[in-house]
Amino acid sequence: MSETFEVKPDGTRRAITRAWVPEAPVALEFNGLSYAVMMASPSDLEDFATGFALNEGLAAAPADISHIAVAEVENGWIVRAHLSGLGIDKLTERVRSRVAESSCGLCGIDNLAEVARALPTVAPHAAIEPTAVFAALGAMRPLQHLTHQTGAAHAAAWASEAGAIGLLREDVGRHNALDKLVGAMARADRPLSPGFVLSTARCSYEIVEKAVRAGATTLVCVSLPTSLAVDRARTAGLSLWALARDDSALLVNDASA
Repeated sequence: MSETFEVKPDGTRRAITRAWVPEAPVALEFNGLSYAVMMASPSDLEDFATGFALNEGLAAAPADISHIAVAEVENGWIVRAHLSGLGIDKLTERVRSRVAESSCGLCGIDNLAEVARALPTVAPHAAIEPTAVFAALGAMRPLQHLTHQTGAAHAAAWASEAGAIGLLREDVGRHNALDKLVGAMARADRPLSPGFVLSTARCSYEIVEKAVRAGATTLVCVSLPTSLAVDRARTAGLSLWALARDDSALLVNDASA
């Protein structure tokens, strides 16, 4: 917590106290190799490392990831984990060729072809009823503790077909929040479908990509999607809701069976 000032247009100000959303460098190491440094909120880092490895394709299943250790160091945090299976070859290749990346997993002009790579086909699924979408939106807000404290965090949650929130994770980064959710669900051996993923993030290409690769069949976002996100959702067969608010939501793509 720290003191700051609320300033009015007429120049008057008053002292207020508020919390800031935690943000720190988090280094991810797999099999002793430094893979990435992400800016993240340093909570649920075991879930983060698991979801990150699954979404990056370094692991095919949670069983491929073991011995996760989290350590706070002078300049941030280090998460170390061991990978087995086919992920070892991919890890070595990616570390050899990796350049500076953003958290969305895109790394410059040499990897533009990666944007168009085929996504897995989403499994056949039943439609999510509108009542479930709005129920989940209402149930999600009281669980966003970091958001309530700071006003500057993203959340990703899994909801049942009835709209009950089963698990929620928060982070300063929108991609990180979804990685944490994917990791937490995987570590608990809970699939993302049936049910749906609810995200406070901007509905961009990367959020759709992560949801599909993690096995979600329906994604609900509180903001509008980008054109590429819509295209990718329709191609993969992901049911996509957007601009989900208390009084309305857009069903952008209904891919239900």
